Amino acid sequence: MKLKGDKFSIPNIFSYLRIVLIPVFVYYLAVKLWIYALLVFMIASFTDFLDGWLARILKQESEFGKFIDPIADKFLVISSLIAIIVLDPNFDFLDSWMIVIIVGRDVMITFMRIIAIKRGKSLRTSRFGKFKTAFQMLSIVIIIMIYMVRKSHILDAHALAPYWIMLAVTILTAMSGFRYLFSNWGLFFPEKKETQKNE
Repeated sequence: MKLKGDKFSIPNIFSYLRIVLIPVFVYYLAVKLWIYALLVFMIASFTDFLDGWLARILKQESEFGKFIDPIADKFLVISSLIAIIVLDPNFDFLDSWMIVIIVGRDVMITFMRIIAIKRGKSLRTSRFGKFKTAFQMLSIVIIIMIYMVRKSHILDAHALAPYWIMLAVTILTAMSGFRYLFSNWGLFFPEKKETQKNE
């Protein structure tokens, strides 16, 4: 699969930056430097807006950019959610089902996007999908802020607050996945080839 476009255009560099910042964010999360984790995650999230905006302003929109942008989003969000579940003592191994659903949805969408590209088509998206990504990122910010509040003892946040937020993220992600399936179900069937009648 070969996608057209400059792989090192300015917008795509910001997409790469989102991926590069993941281990930095996870490190700060692991050592419980919440403020640094929050700042790094917010910067990484901001690049999601920045790469698309720059692509339009600089007229550097490309097939490759449209592919790498959502991939970078998925890496950032999934890595962050996995880190939260692994590092938060209020989550246990059985709670991994949430990550399975979130990862499964994104793997399915990526697979569908690849099929669409091979067929020379575009995957049908919706505002709901963009809302889902924004909700995921906002939820991660809120969870980190809960950790900060607990550490400072400013407010006694409920121990299961991150769990309920993660549950809401999982449900919304699953709904988004079903929406993509409904809108793009035709990709799972062979293309109909036009038959020429013998004259």
